[in-house]
Amino acid sequence: MRIAHVTDFYLPRVGGIERQVHDLAARQREQGHEVEVITATTGPPGPIGSVATVRPPWRAGSEPGALRYQWARAGRSVAVGGDYDLVHVHGSIWSPLAFAAAGGAAKAGIPTVYTVHSLWSYATPLYRVGARIVRCRDLPVAWSAVSSIAAAPMRRALRRGAEVTILPNGVEPTPSDAAPLRPSRPERIVVACVGRLAPRKRPLHLLRMLARARDRVPGEIVIEAVLAGDGPQRSALERFVAKEGMGDWVRMIGAVDHDRIHDVYRDADFYIAPARLESFGIAALEARFAGLPVVAYQRSGIADFITHDVEGLLVDDDDAMTDAIVRLATSPRTLARLRQHNAHHEPAITWATVLERTDVLYERAAHLAGRSPRRLSGVAPPR
Repeated sequence: MRIAHVTDFYLPRVGGIERQVHDLAARQREQGHEVEVITATTGPPGPIGSVATVRPPWRAGSEPGALRYQWARAGRSVAVGGDYDLVHVHGSIWSPLAFAAAGGAAKAGIPTVYTVHSLWSYATPLYRVGARIVRCRDLPVAWSAVSSIAAAPMRRALRRGAEVTILPNGVEPTPSDAAPLRPSRPERIVVACVGRLAPRKRPLHLLRMLARARDRVPGEIVIEAVLAGDGPQRSALERFVAKEGMGDWVRMIGAVDHDRIHDVYRDADFYIAPARLESFGIAALEARFAGLPVVAYQRSGIADFITHDVEGLLVDDDDAMTDAIVRLATSPRTLARLRQHNAHHEPAITWATVLERTDVLYERAAHLAGRSPRRLSGVAPPR
């Protein structure tokens, strides 16, 4: 099958959509499909790994990773006129190329899938009005979202009873995940967090919660926190750490590769995800694969793969998250129970299950477009 993945955001930008689109396309290539990514993100011409890309025109000396939203019309034309058997569109809150390509492909009779990777939340009323104006409710599109929390506002924006399939992000276990975590040490607790240091991820709130938890934990218990990632709030976070005297137990290691992240996981006792607007939580799932209990918010995408008091702790607010940190730092029995469970039970979400769900979604798109779903399943025949 010839598949187009359409996304405003793609490599060399770094983020959840960028990584997921590329990994899904690469795995479909391994299955034998012909796959291209159409994106509004600038970059040098040519494929990334095994995945062919179609981008805005590249100017020598340009900075890669810029977004060219004005290229949406040209990208739509590529998606509609590229002789694709299926167009899989990946959208965020603001995705002009994705919106344009989805409408164009569906109206042209091409099987079309639309996956939302973010939380519409506060913007739901705007999308509800937009859906009526452009009549996307009537388009033969197979709608999907990466989590239950991301799907809910989509259903409200589309129409009553609209079918929105959950298509989670994929995470592949690595050999490092199979390595045992270090034994817990009640006298030393290490907390890990991986993510972009931007306001939406709430890293400053995390530091405040850690400071409050530290005040409540007996002094004989050493707490260490490791924050991996970079972003616009890094300087503010460093100033906060210095001002509050947290420099001897809070380490900010910047953006690091996956091997280094897995080193962090192996030395940690549990993982904490401070973001409220978390549509999925790839880093949290990776930590869960590594065996770490995860502390996160109940109303986030992480709740799709973390069960409270089984694989981690789910909370409702910052005070409860501070309580959870204190609980895991001061209750060796609770921490050991969660870690033991995670070490012996693999999460249900792997790339194998994601690819299976993707095939089912593609069959639904084919049905909506009046195509034979048999054309869209399994390894594509030679063209």
